[in-house]
Amino acid sequence: MAQRPSLAEIRERTYKRRDSWWTVWLVDPLASRLVWLVAPWRRVTPNALSLGAFVLGLGAAAAFWQAEYRWLLAGALLFHLGFVLDCMDGKIARLNGTGSLFGTWLDYVFDRLRVVVCSLALFGGQWHHTGETLYLWLAAAVIFLDMFRYLNALQMQKVKLTMKENLTAAAEAAGRVMTYAEETDEEVPLDGAETRSTIDVHGDFRARFGGFLNFRNFLLRQRIRAHVFSGIEFMMFVFIIGPVTGLLVPVMIAAGLLLLAFESLLVYKLWTTTRTYQRRIAVL
Repeated sequence: MAQRPSLAEIRERTYKRRDSWWTVWLVDPLASRLVWLVAPWRRVTPNALSLGAFVLGLGAAAAFWQAEYRWLLAGALLFHLGFVLDCMDGKIARLNGTGSLFGTWLDYVFDRLRVVVCSLALFGGQWHHTGETLYLWLAAAVIFLDMFRYLNALQMQKVKLTMKENLTAAAEAAGRVMTYAEETDEEVPLDGAETRSTIDVHGDFRARFGGFLNFRNFLLRQRIRAHVFSGIEFMMFVFIIGPVTGLLVPVMIAAGLLLLAFESLLVYKLWTTTRTYQRRIAVL
């Protein structure tokens, strides 16, 4: 059996520099202690934890289908525990060096399948017991919004990578040694200026939204990312807050609107950076 690391070492080696506020406040404190407990057992692999999280998701779906409040509470608890396991797989991978590309794919696919199954069970169960077709529309909306969020994130990352590659290649072709300014995890000074040796497509957005930087820097000090209502918060509100409060419809609608609002902000930010990118390309 391998030596058990300390909690401080687990936090240092496995915590992400930025994460969702739900994860930072409500998951990491428990997940880190569970990682401390199971870390010496090499049979507890990231893929096994991903599978376990999916199985708990199926259990949550079975509870949601019963539609009664006590079963909704059980489903919410199982869904949260499944998410804790889902966070543990990455921590175990970083701590023990047991991550893999296949594991990354498996984790992503299980996450999306869990949302689909739990959406159909939660709202389908309500439709089965009440006959209200509104619940079927809500199930479809949850699945669509989750799909949109993660497809949008993948495409945005592809666009950002393309901008970086093209600008770096243009600088090299012009015989200029320049560094591409990544979106940083560090606090950004409000008066930070782009130097002549830096390619920065984010500077215009920072200059225009100084108030946002204050907010962003505050969140970074808490290890929380500025995208405060992302896919994680959306799932937690739909599958935990909604069932616990018994307010499935209003919570889902509010969560959907918040997700769309923050996704719109990301799209606007991407639009401003692509406009800056066009100007940088023209100059180079």
